[in-house]
Amino acid sequence: MKKNKIYNVQVRRKREGRTNYKKRIKMLISEKPRLVIRKSLKNIHADIVEFDQKGDKVLASAHSKELEKLGWKFSRGNLPAAYLVGLLAGKKAKAKGVQEAILDIGLNKSVKGSRLYAALSGVVDAGVNVPHDKSVLPAKERVQGEHIAKFAAEAKGNYKMQFSNYDRNGVDAADIKKYFNDIKSKIEAGKNG
Repeated sequence: MKKNKIYNVQVRRKREGRTNYKKRIKMLISEKPRLVIRKSLKNIHADIVEFDQKGDKVLASAHSKELEKLGWKFSRGNLPAAYLVGLLAGKKAKAKGVQEAILDIGLNKSVKGSRLYAALSGVVDAGVNVPHDKSVLPAKERVQGEHIAKFAAEAKGNYKMQFSNYDRNGVDAADIKKYFNDIKSKIEAGKNG
């Protein structure tokens, strides 16, 4: 309940819980571009963003839908797809002359080995220097999708139900590592669709 006639209204994005301004100001003070990683259930998006008085300026961007143009037929929201999106964003950033950035995961929780850190791993492997603790990055086997292939092998009777989208796309979950390495080599060679 208000006691005075005069009171301050918080900024709309803060009221809605969409922006943590204390974290944002710390990132802006560094004057380095931000690696902004956002995820949804089916996609992942990575941007290299630079602050500008008129509004943030996107220097490089990659979305998991771009992987389909390269031949990715698996889920666009899984760990291998997140790594590939990070690698693609990192290659685009290097082409624009970005050498370093700082990580901005927004209001997402920091979970060790998550898709956010898989995308970070891809950006770092592309050659962009992003300060991080190596213990938060997912294992190389998980990045390549070996955990998905192992789960598919163990699913046996439930395979059709669990991997119906893969069947619809005409791929087998056991082949995910081969597809991953194929797409990774295309991105590293500069074939961005």
